[in-house]
Amino acid sequence: MTTFERRQRLLALLQEQPGVRVSEIAAGLRVSQGTIRNDLDALAIEGRLVRVRGGARLVEQSLPHSPSFAARSNINANAKQIIARWASELVEDGDSILLDASSTVYCMARYLHNRRRLRVFTNGIEVARALAQNPSNEVVLLGGVLNTDGSSVTELISERLLQDLHIKTAFVSCSGFTPETGLTEVHLSEAQLKARAIHSVEKVIALIDSSKFGKIDLTPFAAIDQIAHLFTDHDLSSEWAARLKKTSLTFTICNEDTISTFTPTTLETRHYRIGFANLSEQLPFAADVRRGLERAAEEAGNIDLLLADNRLDAVAALDIADRFIEQSLDLIIEYQIDAQANSRIMDRFRRAGIPVIAVDIPIVGAIFFGVDNYQAGRMAGEALGKWISINWNGAIDRLIILEEPRAGELPAARLHGQIDGLKAVVGEIPVEKRLVLNSGNTTEISEIQMTDALKRLPDEHRLAVISFNDDAAMGALSAARKLDRETDVIIVGQGADRCVREELLQPGSRIIGSTAYFPEQYGERLIALALKILRGEPVPPAVYMDHIFVHAVPETAYEQDR
Repeated sequence: MTTFERRQRLLALLQEQPGVRVSEIAAGLRVSQGTIRNDLDALAIEGRLVRVRGGARLVEQSLPHSPSFAARSNINANAKQIIARWASELVEDGDSILLDASSTVYCMARYLHNRRRLRVFTNGIEVARALAQNPSNEVVLLGGVLNTDGSSVTELISERLLQDLHIKTAFVSCSGFTPETGLTEVHLSEAQLKARAIHSVEKVIALIDSSKFGKIDLTPFAAIDQIAHLFTDHDLSSEWAARLKKTSLTFTICNEDTISTFTPTTLETRHYRIGFANLSEQLPFAADVRRGLERAAEEAGNIDLLLADNRLDAVAALDIADRFIEQSLDLIIEYQIDAQANSRIMDRFRRAGIPVIAVDIPIVGAIFFGVDNYQAGRMAGEALGKWISINWNGAIDRLIILEEPRAGELPAARLHGQIDGLKAVVGEIPVEKRLVLNSGNTTEISEIQMTDALKRLPDEHRLAVISFNDDAAMGALSAARKLDRETDVIIVGQGADRCVREELLQPGSRIIGSTAYFPEQYGERLIALALKILRGEPVPPAVYMDHIFVHAVPETAYEQDR
């Protein structure tokens, strides 16, 4: 089975057997439990299910009210889902967006379930219903005449409303597309509304599945030069891809776990093809790195970016390395957790003559980019020590260390730094007071490990927790909350990703802070480094990010004292 087929079967199993566990699903589908956990995490991010201890439960999602719209949504459903998933990554919390009433954009709306404070303007009834379920969103249904199947509004009455708005991005689809004609619609009123709406936005993103290429319907509503970015699926023929490359259009071909983005080429500028194998699309930090890289590559204007997901799995990373080599890329940016597999990956790239940048986890023979691990850790350890000095009189019952042994010695230095920073403030922590747990680099595994530890330590109420990353910190916090022992723990993180930054805004959070690595800034610096390498300019063997320690808000006792 493909990944998509396996996940569809997994959802069907959860529908048939709501209490089925990970081990039973893995046995039934004849894959590892780790693969099933990755699938469940991915489906949870998509909003299809909610993770629970040992398994998951389905999320009840309302179906379209309109039978004809539901039928339209099922046409090329796999391609629409894949396009929608990747396109939804362009939407950030607080964005103002305009969405049309197409079935592809409706799919995308369902991937926005975890975005907050969106201001959405749409003529799609089903789109509006999907996004209005989140109370933090403001959804404006553009006024007009309801069409016959009840799925959209056309013949815009409040046209003046659009003229007075400043909207960041419009996401639209069409019924037919060619580079010469642009985006076309079968319904005249729908095309007229889209044409007017496009004039009110900063940029237009087109979501067009491959079946619509080469079709010309009744009337056009957007020329190709009005489109900032086009997303399509992997079934697009090589002939159509070649035609698109000759245009001024930036476009992305989406697969289940990989995407390839192509920018316009010019004779004056050397064009490069760069591959990025990401740590895991399920980790917020890694997803932010990938988003920043996409933005930087597009701004550079001469980079085709091919993206893949290593899924925290060495076997997957080796397979991706082989696929990248087959595509004769100019440079690889490798983000891979298993230090033991990195030597084999690097050997393949070296034999292919492809230069490599290693992100956060070093690879011998590659340029290193990322964290100054020891200093980043020491910042967190010192902050933890000062909190303990003020609030627990400098004493703890246990130091819990959430490590990630697969990452190797250099990333482990962030834990050594935390221990040294803590020791510099409160003194030596005896070995018998230290408890080392394997975080698995995920919130889920960290929560399981921390839950077990808390049950084994019922009489200890001053537990200091240091973490390999923010996912481990969040897992520890979740375990303490579920066992009603939140006040027994005090935690510091590493990374200051968006999930932890949101937690730090909660009054009295037991995560008192996290060292910021600024994943959203990785992309700009990675692309600049890659271009230097490709131009043959000298570069240092290691390039480090600058770090600061981000404290919880409102201020902790330590901050008030300082």
